[in-house]
Amino acid sequence: MTRYLAGADVGGTFTDLALYDAEKRTLALNKLLTTPDDPARAITGGLAAMQARAGQVVHGTTLVTNALIERRGAPVGLITTEGYRDVLEIGNELRYDTFDLGLERPTPLVTRPLRKTVKERIGARGDIVLPLDEAGVRTAARELAEAGVRSLAIAFFNSYRNPAHELAAKAIIEAENPGIAVCTSAEIAPEIREYERFSTAVANAYVAPIAQSYLVELERRLGVPLFIMLSDGGITTARNASDQPIALVESGPAAGAMGAAFLCRQAQWGDVIAFDMGGTTAKISLIHDGRPHRSHELEAARLQRFKKGSGLPLRLPVIELIEIGAGGGSIAAPDGLGLLRVGPRSAGALPGPACYAQGGEEPTVTDADLVRGYLSPERFLGGRMRLDTQRAREALSHLGGKLGLGVAETAAGIASVVDNNMATAARVHIAEAGTDPSRYRMVAFGGAGPVHAYSIARLLNLKEVIFPLGAGVASAIGMLVAPRSVEYARSLIAPLDSLEWPLVEEIVASLDAKARTVLAEGGIVDDEIARELSADMRYAGQGFEVNVPLDEKALERHDAVALQHAFDARYEERFGRNLGAVPVEVVSWRVRLIAPPSVDEIRFPEHAGCVDTGEALTEHREAYFTELGGFVDTPVHSRSRLAPGSKIEGPALIEEAESTCVIGPGASVEVDRFGNLIMRIEAAAQTAKPKEVTGERKSKR
Repeated sequence: MTRYLAGADVGGTFTDLALYDAEKRTLALNKLLTTPDDPARAITGGLAAMQARAGQVVHGTTLVTNALIERRGAPVGLITTEGYRDVLEIGNELRYDTFDLGLERPTPLVTRPLRKTVKERIGARGDIVLPLDEAGVRTAARELAEAGVRSLAIAFFNSYRNPAHELAAKAIIEAENPGIAVCTSAEIAPEIREYERFSTAVANAYVAPIAQSYLVELERRLGVPLFIMLSDGGITTARNASDQPIALVESGPAAGAMGAAFLCRQAQWGDVIAFDMGGTTAKISLIHDGRPHRSHELEAARLQRFKKGSGLPLRLPVIELIEIGAGGGSIAAPDGLGLLRVGPRSAGALPGPACYAQGGEEPTVTDADLVRGYLSPERFLGGRMRLDTQRAREALSHLGGKLGLGVAETAAGIASVVDNNMATAARVHIAEAGTDPSRYRMVAFGGAGPVHAYSIARLLNLKEVIFPLGAGVASAIGMLVAPRSVEYARSLIAPLDSLEWPLVEEIVASLDAKARTVLAEGGIVDDEIARELSADMRYAGQGFEVNVPLDEKALERHDAVALQHAFDARYEERFGRNLGAVPVEVVSWRVRLIAPPSVDEIRFPEHAGCVDTGEALTEHREAYFTELGGFVDTPVHSRSRLAPGSKIEGPALIEEAESTCVIGPGASVEVDRFGNLIMRIEAAAQTAKPKEVTGERKSKR
């Protein structure tokens, strides 16, 4: 095994790097501005600055999701069954807002002139009803190529049951049009519901050319094997990711959830809200017993942030999370009614917030946090980047003039709006999961997460918040501790009491073989692999399914009764009851293969037996706390100098190179044996007389 393994998370504002030394079992971290014109430049430059050559790199990227949101993918075409040209336009019968007469649906990624049909038909049981019109395929492909299409999706009716026609069409097109990237819906999402399957295949084709060129070029420039973080928290090879790039749509956010899950297993925490706030967006996911919630469907590029059905539906395994445009670079401005609005527009890395002094003039969340005294102008990014307080104040003053507020009140208003937006998103996500916020503690990470976690926890009535070591680059760390895994699925609708067991065994075996081939490409041997089987099941007549983990031995003995009991238990766990004697049917079978993570233990140099012996209290400065009425004298501590067992009462600020932890009034924090800061929120803050904004920094006393 190589000595050094790196995790690289490219976000909209910052690129985070974590370098693991297998001999010393320690981590080194780096955080630098993303280079939007060439994201690979920040990765290669950041790794070079760490003065150790990584033998492997695990990478997470927002490239795919940004391409979908910004509609900057490749010109794409679709070839489908005659009569199904407008499936992407029609969608389904569900309206995401029943009472909106002017409801807008997401525009398909492929325009109608670039959707071609051919004669063919596969029956519901996989039999060929109408042979494939091969001449029609050639004609359609030629017309699309002449129209400038660079990528093409093939999606036929019932192809999930028998992909023969799709594969034949793909072979014809690749032979005659080698310059066009081609994918089939049966390769990408071999599951029922043609709208979701067609949409996933088209989205994959839409992003394939840009994703493939990016991954190939990045691996070439790194000069070492490149592995990619998947949306479900697994890791695969760059080549496999290039074949199915839509699986990277939640690549970066998934890494943060996997890092939080690792911490939960290490410290034996039960129910956790993983809160990740970076420079551009904030992500919230739920973790139970060390495992993040997973789903097999999601929506990309929603028109309405909290309204299911307003985005592009995708069928693929994914960590279930909610993402909102609330990051450090989110821009604050008056809305149409003259009220304060924050995000979803972001200043990004360039020009960045006003305080970056790189040309940005609009006020952002980071500018507000700086003016509130939460960030140090001299020690941002460990002192490698200086923040311009005067520029931040000027930007806030300009906005405050429109709102009739002073600089401090404007900064506090920006923070209040963004914190309430994130708390609202968390409530929605938790409610959709059928649980109560009071049962959770929060793990806060990302560059801005520890700054805002205290306020959000108070809004959610949480009693405990954990700030992990390296919180500012937790997603990069998550890539190192995530298991190497892949999952594949295939639909086969059948009543549970009359399953065709030989066909089930054939499906499971084929999915297993496909997954093992991918893992073998990454150097994983069979002895390292564990297998998880599950099935999507429902009561006959229902429109949606519940994913049920399965006992391998029950499948081996063809025990339908055991599968029925497993479904009943899962259904009751989810909905509080089961329907008893109602017949059950299986919709899809799933195989997930898992190998251990490359890194199973992490330590930081300052917590590997030697804590910096300097004085932890570095200074006092004025920091704004709304519950205390304004600015108050606040102690500032260096995190690297806090030994396990150290306790600090709020209000206080605890700084590390990649982030600042805000400990509010009525809260206290203690360092646990792993180096995590455990903040407990116990009492309501007392009201104090506000102080004037001076901008002064008081030296340590």
